[in-house]
Amino acid sequence: MSSPDEIDATISSGIYHLDSNDPHQELVDRSGLTEADIRQISALMAALGRLRDAEQRLSDASLRYMKLNQSDMRALHYLIVCANHGEIATPGAIAGHLHISTASTTKLLDRLERAGHIARHAHPSDRRALAIAITPHTHDAAMQTVGRQQAKRFLAAARLTPAERETVMRFLDDMAEEIDVGSEEWARS
Repeated sequence: MSSPDEIDATISSGIYHLDSNDPHQELVDRSGLTEADIRQISALMAALGRLRDAEQRLSDASLRYMKLNQSDMRALHYLIVCANHGEIATPGAIAGHLHISTASTTKLLDRLERAGHIARHAHPSDRRALAIAITPHTHDAAMQTVGRQQAKRFLAAARLTPAERETVMRFLDDMAEEIDVGSEEWARS
């Protein structure tokens, strides 16, 4: 009988292999694919899994470091990008970007302001609106930690040739289109 660690090692090593996920060929038509194709595609799926795992570890570490939740981090990232573009961020724009209600946005901004991550100011051209800005301390902390780590993705992309980048973009866009649940009835419930 296998130990739990042996079972986990066996399952983990093949978790993305097509035969592990679809042994009876109910999901993927393999006609026209050789065993070598299936092994290579399975290795590609495993590479995507390693990328997702690395992204999750980075996300978890950044949330712990900044002592924030996912929405808070997305809001701060949005504020950094707005500042980089010379755009004024408003609560409405933040709500739209995060796809949350105005009430949830108010709670989010209250929380970020109490923690010293953002400042609210009068909007320079709209008396009814507020301008939201990330504080310099939070901006610097985010850029020197999470931002610096995230920017390393560009190094990996820069090592590819222009043709390889086009192939990767086409693949990722195609994969995103294939797995999009927008037209799936079960995803709307």
